[in-house]
Amino acid sequence: MKKYHAYIRVSTVKQGERGSSLVEQKSAIEAYAARHNLRIGGWFEETETAAKQGRRAFAKLLAELKTGGADGLIIHKIDRSARNLRDWADLGDLIDRGVDVRFVSDNFDLLSRGGRLSADIQAVVAADYIRNLREEVKKGMYGRLKQGFYPFGAPIGYRDNGRAALKTIDPITGPLVRELFERYATNTVGFDELRREMTAKGLRTRTGNVLYMNTLTLILNNPFYMGVMRLGSTGETFPGAHEPLISKALFDRVQAILRGKTVPKGKMHCFLLRQIVRCTACNRRTLTGERHKGHIYYRCHVCPGVSWRGDVLESSVIDHVRRIRINDGDFGDLRDLIAAEYASSHAARERFAASLNLRLSKLDARLARLTDLLLDDAIDRNAYNAQRERLL
Repeated sequence: MKKYHAYIRVSTVKQGERGSSLVEQKSAIEAYAARHNLRIGGWFEETETAAKQGRRAFAKLLAELKTGGADGLIIHKIDRSARNLRDWADLGDLIDRGVDVRFVSDNFDLLSRGGRLSADIQAVVAADYIRNLREEVKKGMYGRLKQGFYPFGAPIGYRDNGRAALKTIDPITGPLVRELFERYATNTVGFDELRREMTAKGLRTRTGNVLYMNTLTLILNNPFYMGVMRLGSTGETFPGAHEPLISKALFDRVQAILRGKTVPKGKMHCFLLRQIVRCTACNRRTLTGERHKGHIYYRCHVCPGVSWRGDVLESSVIDHVRRIRINDGDFGDLRDLIAAEYASSHAARERFAASLNLRLSKLDARLARLTDLLLDDAIDRNAYNAQRERLL
């Protein structure tokens, strides 16, 4: 009795649960083998699309058949084996070597010219079907992106709420991701220390694993957290309708640090009279606070010999401040000043908001013109993506 290998495949886990499932394919192959008195020597199962190359089980199967591990191969249908022409060519090579390839649901005589031609046509139809399906899926994906919906899994810090719903900030991991950005934006901590800090606070991957370096890099480089969706395959960006987790200013600050465009600031001492007391000798510079042998001194770096012990100068200034008294009239003047300042700042905020709205309208118009240029082939896709991301 000849020995045959059997190959069964579904594209997704969901497809494996209903429709032409692995169990149904296996039952059909076993019945076919029993009818034709064939012995199945090995089963090769896969849950992966046949539209792309690189399937592990399929590659292992081809390698065994090329080395004579079995006399033939049984597959449920032709589209279970190949929906790309490269894999179909590999199967054709096996047939030419004398391997008996059979399809349970497709009655092809692969040893005859007509049967081989029919199988070739069926394989081409399957490849065309998957190409068309890919285009339709791509159209649907771009449609969702243009509506502001992210059609992929939510990044760490956000929740998935279904296919037709926006991603929302996760109440547990969202604040931790925000803290991650804020902590790194201080430019005082490296990746190793940052990873340890955030792991200790409970920030982990969706599977519960600790954050790796590449995970941190992906998070800190993802503009989704500031409200912009970016496609990794093409670099295209789209404004998201979801609630941003961080501000654009914070995201830009983190990007500058990641790309080495900032230098960590030196440690700054906070002296009590820093930039307050002026040198009376030159009347040009404020006294600079310095720490020397455990004491604070205020010195002028222009006039030699101008130096005060910190405790002496600070106590003298404090004594003068304590002598200040404010009466009811002064309080009234202060209230008037505060009210005037508030009215002025409120008017300034309204003017600023109007200015921002005007800028947004101009940006929308520029985005529309940019899209027209792309549609008219006046600019290439790379230039369009770069300009669009800058505008967003």
